[in-house]
Amino acid sequence: MNHEPIRDIAHLAHIELLTPKPNESLNFFKELLGMGVVHSEGQSVFLRGWGDQPLYSLKLTEAKQAGLGHVAMRTFSPYALEERALDIEKNGFGLGWTDGDYGHGRSYQFTDADGHNLEIYYEAEKYITPDHLKPGLKNMPAKYAAKGASVTQLDHINLFSSDVDADSLFFRNQLGFKLSEQAITDDGKQTTAWLHVTNKSYDLAISHDKSGGKGRFHHAAFKVESPEMVLRAADVFLDNGIFIEAPPNKHVAGQTMFVYVYEPGGNRIEVCAGGFLIFSPDWETVTWTPEERKKGLAWGTPLPSTFHTYGTPDIANR
Repeated sequence: MNHEPIRDIAHLAHIELLTPKPNESLNFFKELLGMGVVHSEGQSVFLRGWGDQPLYSLKLTEAKQAGLGHVAMRTFSPYALEERALDIEKNGFGLGWTDGDYGHGRSYQFTDADGHNLEIYYEAEKYITPDHLKPGLKNMPAKYAAKGASVTQLDHINLFSSDVDADSLFFRNQLGFKLSEQAITDDGKQTTAWLHVTNKSYDLAISHDKSGGKGRFHHAAFKVESPEMVLRAADVFLDNGIFIEAPPNKHVAGQTMFVYVYEPGGNRIEVCAGGFLIFSPDWETVTWTPEERKKGLAWGTPLPSTFHTYGTPDIANR
């Protein structure tokens, strides 16, 4: 019997990143990425890019070690929220309901197959543009933030996983994500899965953690308007002494231009531009073989070895 695809998740709403260096990390996101603070509460600060449609896309929380606090996704309706919560609970991944957090209503919390903390919610406070940030065009959330890399919005996240196949199936079966691309081993196991719920080529990537860790965080990607802005971001990082793990280049999967750095707390951050959109409802998953992956990035150079082993929390510093 064929079942109608799950269409309950609207988009990736925000992420919570943990940092042992809250002041330095906040300065990175504010001054170097150009994000704005919308709220502070307890040990957390809530930030947004100038083009983010949600109230915020990043919750930055002080903690003993870097890593992922949680990933939040918004559903299409209150009914969709209840449906997903019931299904997730039934399949044994549920943690339970909360009264919500800053800017959004009650949420259902759960984990994926590898133990990453996730939540879904529907009720959300809308962003009200303050007078000094009102744009010339009323269909923009806010005026252009001419600061640092000037990131527009949260684009995607990448989770490290001990079992990419299991995590990939979780997001597809429990949340309705679709597999746009995958990299596999010679025996067919996924080493990376790229998944989407919007028409972007991917909203979420899941990568095999070669360190042997479980439930770790790989990176968060923030979008800029053009490939030239990726180059500008690299210069911003250079000028401010931020370690550049992978200098500007082009990915094969997704086709985005990128630069990868570690923010002061230790979390890997990507600034990206470009990529392609998927409109076909019957898109066929693109599969990359080990031989094809050996060619490296789109222009031939490889990513550094740390890209496949370093994540947060950093196992080496535990």
